[in-house]
Amino acid sequence: MSEPTKLVMTLDTGDVHIQLRPDLAPKHVERIATLADEGFYDGVIFHRVIDGFMAQGGDPTGTGMSGSKLPNLPAEFSREPHVRGVCSMARTMDPNSANSQFFICLDDATFLDGQYTVWGVVTEGMEHVDALPKGEPPREPGKIVKARTEA
Repeated sequence: MSEPTKLVMTLDTGDVHIQLRPDLAPKHVERIATLADEGFYDGVIFHRVIDGFMAQGGDPTGTGMSGSKLPNLPAEFSREPHVRGVCSMARTMDPNSANSQFFICLDDATFLDGQYTVWGVVTEGMEHVDALPKGEPPREPGKIVKARTEA
């Protein structure tokens, strides 16, 4: 089997195609791909969507306080800018605490550069990310119907 190069997330708003960036963050790409292909993200909501900033999801409890049962990942920070469409890992104050939660930048957020691990970029379907209900948490959160990798 060839390495996955793309993550396809079917949101309840539409399909989003994300180009994976193992050149920037090989361990994080491997984690996202593993969780996606195991069905971990299926049915998970976007619990924090801030207009003009980002959409955050990946917590199976929907609270923003949890992750997968896998160990946290060491930071793989890069010089890649956090601009519209960039996918990056969420974490606590500990830089080495990324697990399963991620965010997609709705707008440029370069103040995050070098502090969060960039693992991909949306190449198609950004309008579906934009269409996610806003809020912290949204009253009726948008969700990932299904997420899978493709070669």
